[in-house]
Amino acid sequence: MASLVLLLILLLPTISLPVAHCNDNVGFQLKLTHVDAGTSYTKLELLSRAIARSKARVAALQSAAVSAPPVVDPITAARVLVTASSGEYMVDLTIGTPPLYYTAIMDTGRDLIWTQCAPCLLCSDQPTPYFDAKKSATYRALPCRSSRCAALSSPSCFKKMCVYQYYYGDTASTAGVLANETFTFGAASSTKVRAANVSFGCGSLNAGDLANSSGMVGFGRGPLSLVSQLGPSRFSYCLTSYLSPTPSRLYFGVFANLNSTNTSSGSPVQSTPFLINPALPNMYFLSVNGISLGTKRLPIDPLVFAINDDGTGGVIIDSGTSITWLQQDAYEAVRRGLVSAIPLPATNDTDIGLDTCFQWPPPPNVTVMVPDFVFHFDGANMTLPPENYMLIASTTGYLCLAMAPTGVGTIIGNYQQQNLHLLYDIANSFLSFVPAPCDII
Repeated sequence: MASLVLLLILLLPTISLPVAHCNDNVGFQLKLTHVDAGTSYTKLELLSRAIARSKARVAALQSAAVSAPPVVDPITAARVLVTASSGEYMVDLTIGTPPLYYTAIMDTGRDLIWTQCAPCLLCSDQPTPYFDAKKSATYRALPCRSSRCAALSSPSCFKKMCVYQYYYGDTASTAGVLANETFTFGAASSTKVRAANVSFGCGSLNAGDLANSSGMVGFGRGPLSLVSQLGPSRFSYCLTSYLSPTPSRLYFGVFANLNSTNTSSGSPVQSTPFLINPALPNMYFLSVNGISLGTKRLPIDPLVFAINDDGTGGVIIDSGTSITWLQQDAYEAVRRGLVSAIPLPATNDTDIGLDTCFQWPPPPNVTVMVPDFVFHFDGANMTLPPENYMLIASTTGYLCLAMAPTGVGTIIGNYQQQNLHLLYDIANSFLSFVPAPCDII
């Protein structure tokens, strides 16, 4: 399990950065590969696997919260829901001198960049060799008193080196030495950007499923994330549909800009501020005021979307969660609204584990108009067309809501983010978005 961070780039001559911080004119783009891309899975199997990954997170959360309340506090339990150990999208990367190629999971819920390192005392399988620090001319272990070491949530010291340990809530964990390295962003045949002194975790004790990758790249709001270390602190991505052969794209720095996004709908760019949850500062919380189906506002108390005093609850947007998980009261309101709007018998689809489904196709004499789904944010409305929140299960033929209920808050997943270009501006603390054909931008 050996590796770290990579990214595919745009700039012409190779640019070298003496420290891990880019200037405002530097940026790059990279390809985002879905974890099931290139497989022979059917549409139903792809959806079932994505739902199962999300359900595993919630099951782990509920188990932890119920079975061990004296040990697992609410904040630790909440982290389980956005664990990166079963992430959804991967990026390519190179690390070290000479640069070595790896793949890593994009993690918008955490800030740490890490890979598995040799000699590995306990490591998971990965498609590339473990990173060998002794073979890199630019590897430097960080001392215990360094500012980057102090940025860890629980730093430790071993033989005067900074040691980290991260748990992702389920069986996943990583532990090792925090170090600096040179990262090269770009494919071998293209122009590259090199950044020195990028801090990362060189893990020698690791566990969990890395989805055929070699590590993780943190895009969270913390000081050790890639976006915080490199700057300017903004990035954007545009996710193609699950069945599209075209990969998704991620844009970094100066290229993270929605002004030129090609959108056939003519919809304007909208923005809403991020909220800061002191208990979970690395995650992207949003202020949601309500939900509509079409033009009908659903009767949901806005407090169900609020962050509680203990840090639980709230609404997170996350690229690593597949379907959206709605707080239980909000989910029940959506279910009732759909049953009222869709004149078809309601059922559940046990084949893929979704609870709100309708017999499909409709009878010849029945006209069905599935309404748009609207998240009402502070200052913005995110309108999801039916294909972004409903799906057809191919074995049963049912039309199902691609969302599930949970009692621990709300997470807007990547199925609902398809064909939206989303910009995360950390420096100014807001999320911007616009509908876009992600397979051609």
